[in-house]
Amino acid sequence: MSTAIATAKIVPRRVLPGFGLSLGFTLVYLSLIVLVPLSATFVRTAGMDWADFWQTITAPRVLASYRLSFGGSLLAGAINAFFGLIVAWVLARYTFPGKRIVDALVDLPFALPTAVAGIALAAIYAPNGWIGSLLKPYGIKVAFTELGVLVALTFVGLPFVVRTLQPVIENLEPELEEASASLGATRLQTLRRVVLPQLLPALLTGFALAFARALGEYGSVVFISGNMPGRTEITPLLIVTKLEQYDYRGATALAVVMLVASFGLLLLINTLQKWSNWRNRE
Repeated sequence: MSTAIATAKIVPRRVLPGFGLSLGFTLVYLSLIVLVPLSATFVRTAGMDWADFWQTITAPRVLASYRLSFGGSLLAGAINAFFGLIVAWVLARYTFPGKRIVDALVDLPFALPTAVAGIALAAIYAPNGWIGSLLKPYGIKVAFTELGVLVALTFVGLPFVVRTLQPVIENLEPELEEASASLGATRLQTLRRVVLPQLLPALLTGFALAFARALGEYGSVVFISGNMPGRTEITPLLIVTKLEQYDYRGATALAVVMLVASFGLLLLINTLQKWSNWRNRE
């Protein structure tokens, strides 16, 4: 009797159901939300023969949209990684008037509908807009150009980098930086040898999230890009165009290419992140 009571006390009481039932719910939910839609994309594309598939995904208009979508997303992710690190550092390490307002502004792209963001960016960066009118005398045009697409992709991806880095910076002990300075290291050496190695995994994660978010962005880009085929047309917009033309197989073919390419890039980034963690443990 006493042994049974002691054993019952040792077994932890879990709020959620057991592992088997919880895992079953998890697999069913992920299958309905993720696996089934993605599988349907591949199944629909399988109805095309290889010649039609290759012709669809390598058309000049499509290749131009790839360059803009992937190139713009990678560049926007890199910009957000650099400036997001600075923003996260300021929010985590300094106290200043209006800090809560600045912290709330970081989350604005999360809460703002993408269509509203696109209209606002187009109005601000148009030649007669607040910022566009200031850039016009220098011959810099943002709205309805590739630069406008980059601005929109950077806008939607910033919160991912900041919110990924901020808790890591808050947990970073300032004593490590002080010890580095006391040993004669310069600020640049401290940043390169002490701070960045500990922030690199989170920085890569934030970059990957910002890249993935930018790659699938549609609402904010469609208004500021001008949607000029071969120049400012992104791949998601081209997919929507094919759907409106009832070219479902062509749309799913482009979707498969985007899916496979983005999965490969994310796999590469995750591999670099694991390699960075392994180097830090050494």
